[in-house]
Amino acid sequence: MTGRENIKFVCRVYGAVGEAMRKKVAYVEDFAEIGNWIDEPVKTYSSGMRSRVAFGLSMAFDFDYYLIDEVMSVGDAHFKRKCSDVFEEKLQKSKVVLVSHSMGDIKKLCDVVLLVRNGGVQIYDDVDEGIMAYNT
Repeated sequence: MTGRENIKFVCRVYGAVGEAMRKKVAYVEDFAEIGNWIDEPVKTYSSGMRSRVAFGLSMAFDFDYYLIDEVMSVGDAHFKRKCSDVFEEKLQKSKVVLVSHSMGDIKKLCDVVLLVRNGGVQIYDDVDEGIMAYNT
């Protein structure tokens, strides 16, 4: 399937049809910035291109919670800024479960840290404390 076909498939799964689908496809196409590659098979994409389409597709929908795994580490400075801006906008209405090794992202986006280590989970209500524990 092409990128566009994948986007349309996800739109149908979430009930976006007709004009709503058209707007979401246009949003992802613009957001991902991969040009004509959007109409090529996804299996021919680089990992960065896949991540751009996937992140754009995730941001095209409003969810109560977003599950994010290191995706903001993909792309050049312009694309990272773009991801950060749209994500901050989404966080005005939603929550996030973020998996990251970027302490800057954690400090900026999180209000609780769950540190998974040696098969256990430690919870830190103080983000700085959680970051210190991670770094030790």
